[in-house]
This record gives sequence, structure tokens and C-alpha cells, in this order.
Amino acid sequence: MTGPVQFRVLEKTASDPITYTGKELRPHWGLEKTGVYGSLLTAFVGSCEVPTAHLVDLEDRLACDMIRAGSMLHILGEFFGTTLEAGVLYQRLLIVWAERLLREAGIAVARSGDDLFFEDRKLSVSIATVSPVSVLIHWGLNIDPAGAPVKAVGLNHLGWGNAEVLAFAKKLLTHYIGELEEI
Repeated sequence: MTGPVQFRVLEKTASDPITYTGKELRPHWGLEKTGVYGSLLTAFVGSCEVPTAHLVDLEDRLACDMIRAGSMLHILGEFFGTTLEAGVLYQRLLIVWAERLLREAGIAVARSGDDLFFEDRKLSVSIATVSPVSVLIHWGLNIDPAGAPVKAVGLNHLGWGNAEVLAFAKKLLTHYIGELEEI
């Protein structure tokens, strides 16, 4: 990874929403949205509607899966000067920090690989991939899982509103970047 990692939380309004469709998982999306150059994590709250054709995971695409939720906290990361293997480690580190902070907030989540679960319902989605110039990750944490094609739960069912979700995002990314800087 070249240079320090920064983060930005996009606080969109109802009149200016972002829907995550999978097309956002591309080089320089964060730069276009924030004007920040270099390795970057961009967080926002928005719906999720990823059709089969936009899935990065080939196994999921061949199974004609899709991803949908009424609202998610989305974190898109782009890391320059690194490998896919390192990108997967960055992805897993983000999820480990999310699990820790959710547990500290009293939410008994369980991690399996790169996914978080509450009881037997899926709470998150995640993917890491490479582009010609960078490694990209997307992590989505359900707020309202309406329309999910799997048994899912959202933070709204656990008593969180958007203010708590955005505060969580800032805390998560602050701890995560601190961890990367220590490495």
C-alpha cells in the first residue's frame, strides 16, 4: 500500500441518495465522489441493488444470485500499490474491527469468513477484487434488509437509526485506519 489511507463519510440526503449497484466497485470511484487522491475508504448509507451481471464473485454470478437491501452502510475501499492477497487481509481486518465494535455496542454478532451474522441471519456482505490499478473492497452492513434474497437482519431491527450507523462508521474507520498505520 502506497501512502496513508484516508476516509470520508458521505452524508447524503433523501434528495441525493446513493444506491450501491456494484458498478461503484471500480477504480477512482472514491476520488470522483470526494476529491481525495490515494488509498481511500468511502462510507455512505444507501440502498443496495446488485443484479447478477454486476456481481464480482464468479460463483455467485454463475448461481444467478443477486444482492438487495432497503438500506445498508456501504464502505468502499481502494488501495494502491498492493496485491489481492493483501486486499483480502485489509477486508478481513475491517470485518474483525466491525465485529469488535458491534459487540462492544451490545450486538452479539458472529463472524464467518468475511460475513457477520446476528443469530442465524446475515448482517453483512463483502467482496475484494483487483482492478488494473488498485485493490478494491466493498463491505455492506444491513440497516434495513428489505428485499434481501437470504435470511437477513438489519441494524434498524436492533434499535439503531441512521445517526447511530454514521457514528459507528466514523468510529470503525478511525480504528481501522489506526490499525493500518500501526502495521
